Amino acid sequence: MTSISPPVLEIRDLTVDFLSDDAPVRAVDGVSLFVNRGETLCILGESGSGKSVSSATVLDLLDMPPAEIVSGQILFEGRDLAEMTFDERRQINGRKVAMIFQDPLAHLNPVYTIGAQICEVFRAHRICDGAEARRRGLELLKRVGIPDPETRFDRYPHEFSGGQRQRIMIAMAIALEPSLLIADEPTTALDVSIQAQILELLLDLQREFGMALVMITHDLEVAAAMADRVIVMRRGRIVESGEARDVFTDPRDDYTRRLMAAIPSHDVNDGRRSTVPATENLLDVQGLTKVYQMTSGIFSPPRSVAAVEGVSFQVGRGETLGIVGESGSGKSSVAKMLIRLVEPTAGRVLLHGADIYALEGADLMGLRRKVQMVFQDPYSSMNPRMTVEAIISEPWRIHGDILPRSRWRGRVHELLDLVGLNPDWATRYPHQFSGGQRQRIAIARALACDPELIICDEAVSALDVSVQMQVIDLLANLRDRLGLAYVFITHDLPIVRNFADRIIVMRGGKVVETAETQTLFTAPRHDYTKSLLSSSPRPKWERMREQASNAS
Repeated sequence: MTSISPPVLEIRDLTVDFLSDDAPVRAVDGVSLFVNRGETLCILGESGSGKSVSSATVLDLLDMPPAEIVSGQILFEGRDLAEMTFDERRQINGRKVAMIFQDPLAHLNPVYTIGAQICEVFRAHRICDGAEARRRGLELLKRVGIPDPETRFDRYPHEFSGGQRQRIMIAMAIALEPSLLIADEPTTALDVSIQAQILELLLDLQREFGMALVMITHDLEVAAAMADRVIVMRRGRIVESGEARDVFTDPRDDYTRRLMAAIPSHDVNDGRRSTVPATENLLDVQGLTKVYQMTSGIFSPPRSVAAVEGVSFQVGRGETLGIVGESGSGKSSVAKMLIRLVEPTAGRVLLHGADIYALEGADLMGLRRKVQMVFQDPYSSMNPRMTVEAIISEPWRIHGDILPRSRWRGRVHELLDLVGLNPDWATRYPHQFSGGQRQRIAIARALACDPELIICDEAVSALDVSVQMQVIDLLANLRDRLGLAYVFITHDLPIVRNFADRIIVMRGGKVVETAETQTLFTAPRHDYTKSLLSSSPRPKWERMREQASNAS
């Protein structure tokens, strides 16, 4: 009789509380799951669903207190982790179970080179040191696709792009060829093409080492591309589990069905674009250029780097213009120049025919009222010591002549109601809201000046998929009701496909293609645009069916 090997990881009836001044908060409630060798399990759910807390218990990463494991077992290769000694647990963490975190820059030490941090993995587990550790570190950097690893081995984390930092984190995680790899939102902040490279790298490493992979994500398209099985969590509980294809194509739970309905449609005719054609030209950007002078040291001559080069476009009243491109393409630099946070090297930006760079004094303050911005991270763009009422009313304090003080509170309540928030929450502080609610507050603040144009710089990138669509629906509704125009900057192609009227594609600071949304997605002309569109994740079961068909 052949014995059946146990799952690499099995969690049985796990319950975790967080202690507070009032009653304990139940973060995980009776969760049971397993993952086998060579299998990918995706844990889905919105922020606060308990998915990250469940995985953190495996590596003993929770601070206790305030966290408290109330009940349950965590079995690794059949052994209960709670019954292991400290030394036994240390032999597992990092060596047999490794983790990739969402924000690599926050988890890499900024004062050590990336080579030193990779070598530390070998030293900490007493595998090797010195020249041998360096040799293995260089091999890992090559394996995860870091260019010129011999030169870059001794560089620091800030000298790498976001995608490269994530590859460095992966190199550290696979250094000891673990049996289980836990990836917590590993691609959330990455461009679509970089995301595709990271996902393909994880699949290659899984095939090479036979690892079990647990991927935690709120990105449903990523989960469909990676998962063999799926678990859906809500409020600390598992509401649905099963084979990935079954969960995505025939969900049983109402919450799962709502999640799947929030996935942006691939039909370019099924969108939230403006139903009224733009008849008046609001913004005219002509040959916008920004060149930075960079130096490598006091003895090196300066070199010129063009962040934006010759960018031109127009935005009509009531229109949404999408700007897409990878990190470093110049999207955010364009946004900063549109609101004069950065002065251009050359070019003009005309608002109602007036060059905004010629404005001074009161005229410049008038520009600030007409053009507002919504940033990617609303929490970092708000003063944590100010109430929501103070945050939204701050523009009136600055401009002085928009609204009498006696009407401030009433108008704050009107704006909160307009963006779908309870007006009674005006006395709360930013930390008391979810990410999606904070973004709604940021939108309310942008509306306080009655602007004509709002620039959204990755305004929904960090939000859960259902919250993303709620914010997009809100923006579309406000556009139609108030006649707003948007410049919507994003790397998320499904979102821009369902929201923008026209799209410009940027690469290396230049515009490589401009087209109506439907035309761009159905008949792209530029090779770079085609590569971006082809990078969007495709369900795993579709790829496997194609491979089987080609093989036959």
